[in-house]
Amino acid sequence: MLLSLFLLFITLLIASRWHFRRRSVKRSAAIVVLGDFGRSPRMMYHTQSFAENDFETYVIAYQGSTVIPSLRKSPRVHFVYLPEPPAFISKLSPRFFILLAPFKIIFQISVILVALLFRLDQSPSFILLQNPPSIPTLPLVQLVSWIRNSKLIIDWHNLGYSILALKLGSHHPLVFFAKRLEMLCGRSAYAHLFVTSAMRNQLVAQWYLQGKKIVLYDRPPSQFHRCLPSETHNLFVQLIDSIQPSVNDIFPHYSVPTSTPFTHASPHPLSSHSLREDRPALIVSSTSWSEDEDFNILLTALRNYEHSVRERNDLPNALFMITGKGPLKSFYMNKILDLESTENWQHVRCRSIWLEPEHYPVLLGSADLGICLHASSSALDLPMKVVDMFGCSLPVLALDFKCLPELVINGKNGLVFQTADDLTNLLVMTLKNFPTAEKLQAMRAFFDNPNAEWDWCSWRENWSRVLLPIVAN
Repeated sequence: MLLSLFLLFITLLIASRWHFRRRSVKRSAAIVVLGDFGRSPRMMYHTQSFAENDFETYVIAYQGSTVIPSLRKSPRVHFVYLPEPPAFISKLSPRFFILLAPFKIIFQISVILVALLFRLDQSPSFILLQNPPSIPTLPLVQLVSWIRNSKLIIDWHNLGYSILALKLGSHHPLVFFAKRLEMLCGRSAYAHLFVTSAMRNQLVAQWYLQGKKIVLYDRPPSQFHRCLPSETHNLFVQLIDSIQPSVNDIFPHYSVPTSTPFTHASPHPLSSHSLREDRPALIVSSTSWSEDEDFNILLTALRNYEHSVRERNDLPNALFMITGKGPLKSFYMNKILDLESTENWQHVRCRSIWLEPEHYPVLLGSADLGICLHASSSALDLPMKVVDMFGCSLPVLALDFKCLPELVINGKNGLVFQTADDLTNLLVMTLKNFPTAEKLQAMRAFFDNPNAEWDWCSWRENWSRVLLPIVAN
């Protein structure tokens, strides 16, 4: 019986391959993301680039956050959304992860195969897969690319087994299995894309990757830029009431719509808006609120900075705004709000806010300083949030790890730290005498006059230079 089923499966595979081979169409691509597509900026930018270069582009992913407007408007982008796992699977406690995982994987295998084999109008010339997650997508997409006669491109954002190790420990048998599966199924592809040179070098040396091996650094699209005071003004006219609990006690007096805590609007129609000299420092961070970011560092630094402002007269009040969603959000935000209340903070406020895609670049472009707590489970990837910040000429304070120098040049476009005390000292040094803070101004000036160490361009320019030549043939 099992032999008969196996032979039937092989026959179907061969028949499917012959069938799809005949239907293959040039200039088409499928983008596969086993996650919320709206929270995958790099994959959204890939999709936009394929569509702009006349590829019929299919997105296979979970529906969730709002995608960037250009994708919603493009006639060449087609969304094939995957159904979410049943509620009883999603709601089980994380401590049942090992028991739960097989059921979730079986469900995912089914919906991915249905989407890739039966819900696309044509066989894609290329299948671009985001990795991680590696299970079950890597082996499945390898199979489908063979059946549909498509060229597989693996975009290595990180290593899936290293993320699993955060949950189970690096010596767990499932982590060992996941690493072997990722290595074997990820070894062969038409092309491998890497977010860092360090990741490319390690995987090529240790996993013997086959195919084209290309570093495609993250770069921001054109909507990321340093904002004019008028853009900042319009943003906070819209957002000020949504910052909850209220932070008005650290703000100077303002009256919407003629002023915000950060800007003044001129009463004369032909005059421009201006930034307020008495504004608080606006500090932003973006996060997925997951285990690979230690928010205790930020929590301690917030408390220390509050004490520093009390003791000195050359530091500004500060509003820290954190964007993003994730499992640890409520835990850490409740801890921060509790500290603000019990310790009677008078100069520092920290709030979490979820922004629409069109508002996020404006917030970064309006901010004075960025913070990145990304530690990287593999120490081989780079944080996209910093790329977005740099697109807005926003200096960053970033937690140091192995390959961070591929993006952050310490002392030029940002500063690196390792502990909460380091972060506190950098905040004090950077914000001293704000808004004319000397160190902050020097780092911001670097974006206008970069040196030879820093090769920077837009996402479109980078994609056209690096990836377009291998998919346009």
